[in-house]
Amino acid sequence: MTPTRWLTSTEMRAWTAFLDCSTLLGDYLDQQLRRDARLTRADCGLLARLSAAPDRTMQISPLAEQLKFTRSRLTRAVIRLEDSGYVRRRDDPSDRRGQLAELTGTGAELLTKAAPGHVAAVRRAVFDVLAPEQVGQWATISEAITAALRRADEESAYPSALPWQRR
Repeated sequence: MTPTRWLTSTEMRAWTAFLDCSTLLGDYLDQQLRRDARLTRADCGLLARLSAAPDRTMQISPLAEQLKFTRSRLTRAVIRLEDSGYVRRRDDPSDRRGQLAELTGTGAELLTKAAPGHVAAVRRAVFDVLAPEQVGQWATISEAITAALRRADEESAYPSALPWQRR
């Protein structure tokens, strides 16, 4: 068995800062979206994925995979958004067992109205407090971590298992 490589004090500081930052930022953005658009970040992300898809439509399974949602969580979210008139579900003609989620005109209007306030909140919370070189560093760091996690996910027999979970 390989001995545990504990975090150094600098690594622990960075890790704790990241956890605090991601938690506080998530809460801040959730509050802004709920207040201004009556949406959660998860719902906003779902609507945004659909808005960027061809014909504003995606199959449920790939959409769940992109959002890192379980299929049942996505189905519940789509039903809730469908009840609000933002999404439409329909059978997938190319896959008899599959379903499609489609962003409606009302959903697209909601995203269009929500975007300015959300961008302003992101700018206020993140980019206005960073120097330009810090933004570039943050992008590079985030891209490196994302690439490593995607490789780990692809190499694993278990979806979303991280390297330390596969040993």
